[in-house]
Amino acid sequence: MTGETTASVHGLLRFGYGTNGLADLRLDDALALLADLGYDGVGLTLDHMHLDPLAPDLAARTREVAHRLDALGLGVTVETGARYVLDPRRKHGPSLLDPDPDDRARRADLLLRAVRVAADLGAHAVHCFSGITPAGTDEDTAWKRLAESLAPVLDTAASAGVPLAVEPEPGHLLATLADFHRLRRALGDPENLGLTLDIGHCQCLEPLPPADCVRAAAPWLRHVQVEDMRRGVHEHLPFGDGEIDFPPVLAALAATGYQGLTVVELPRHSHAGPHFAERSLPFLRRAAAASPRTSRSGEPSATH
Repeated sequence: MTGETTASVHGLLRFGYGTNGLADLRLDDALALLADLGYDGVGLTLDHMHLDPLAPDLAARTREVAHRLDALGLGVTVETGARYVLDPRRKHGPSLLDPDPDDRARRADLLLRAVRVAADLGAHAVHCFSGITPAGTDEDTAWKRLAESLAPVLDTAASAGVPLAVEPEPGHLLATLADFHRLRRALGDPENLGLTLDIGHCQCLEPLPPADCVRAAAPWLRHVQVEDMRRGVHEHLPFGDGEIDFPPVLAALAATGYQGLTVVELPRHSHAGPHFAERSLPFLRRAAAASPRTSRSGEPSATH
């Protein structure tokens, strides 16, 4: 493989690491670590230990983080998957699907805060997900609640110029790429509604291989998460511990022209977060270098 080929694929990809995999570090220490390791950016999960979205003086604290990101040369996307930031007893609760409208409003308010934080940080997207359908709630009602809850968030995101990137999540109401398109149609295909594609989730449950998922998702791609995974098992694994063949996936991603971050997502590995952050970037760079050279159309190109 020629050096020209390596640059053509790797040069289009920007890698980040998620702070939900560095939960034992102070945010400033986590950002410094990622910059030192050579990452292009960070997936910032708003949580009690990392830019708490519910604590006082959020705007002022956000400005400090913005200055730090700029000084370190890190890009950022804002993620909203903190497990217990809203409710210390319910993982990812309340959700946009809860029967209680006040509970749904609390989740929507978190997303509105995230949009404002993202705008102040210059983030390329705000990530979110649907949540699990509550017991006793029929599917049509759940989809209606989801669309109604997201509508004001999308309005605010449009005004702020920040795409909202919904993630298909195994076990959630919106679990697949097909489900994303159902939501998109229900909302009237708003321009600022985008997609978070988790490469591991593609391996876990999508009918298409991960590289084909990337190509199918390309028009709506606003954020990408990446980790290894096995078919049928929703467990985020370090690279090399699962079944994904990464070179063709990264080649497909580069071919789409996607400009955002591709963020390593290892939330259950915070106990050794610095180790996995150090290990993950060289793996991704090697996989990108091993990718066949591709054109923007996704077709393999000959090397010269």
